[in-house]
Amino acid sequence: MPADLITLSEQDIQVLHDRLVEAWHRDPEPSPLDGTQDLTGWLLSVAHQHRANFDLWHIEDEARRPNATDADLAGVKHRIDRTNQRRNDLAEQLDELLLVHLAALGLPDPAAPLHSESPGLMIDRLSILSLKIYHTREESERADAPAGHAERNRARLAILVEQRSDLAGCLEELWRATLAGQRRFKLYRQLKMYNDPSLNPAVYGNPRS
Repeated sequence: MPADLITLSEQDIQVLHDRLVEAWHRDPEPSPLDGTQDLTGWLLSVAHQHRANFDLWHIEDEARRPNATDADLAGVKHRIDRTNQRRNDLAEQLDELLLVHLAALGLPDPAAPLHSESPGLMIDRLSILSLKIYHTREESERADAPAGHAERNRARLAILVEQRSDLAGCLEELWRATLAGQRRFKLYRQLKMYNDPSLNPAVYGNPRS
């Protein structure tokens, strides 16, 4: 796919994220394929990254259950670490795909001003905002909620919607400016240390007996 056919439009990213969140919440055990059957290439990669955030959100919820045992929490912690690593790897992969496509056009222009945040990291933030919006809207419509709960969550929802719109607009503008040779971005590796047993002293300093 040529770089100029990749869409980073404000509307497309939000619609895709919201559509997938709805599809995955319809099933108690949703398949990662739900809602993605019509996707290919770039948008399928966006969907995979979004799914990592979806999984991470719900795994973290398990750690907050009041009746969770120490053994439960230990298992959840390991799942959180693995899923968060996948989330970060997939965000980096989005940037890699964009940079490969841009290279075919002789972009980004190395002389253009550098943007501090990459599109992959911005899409990751948009993904999390989509999940926050879904769950906040759900809370605003809860029939059994205490007094004032719906109003508080409607106010929170308005803030989240505005924040997402602002960020999505910034992403779209960054892509437009990059294609025009007016801005550039780089791939920023997260270089997580905690999942690497050779880099985490809590692991290599405490071998199993």
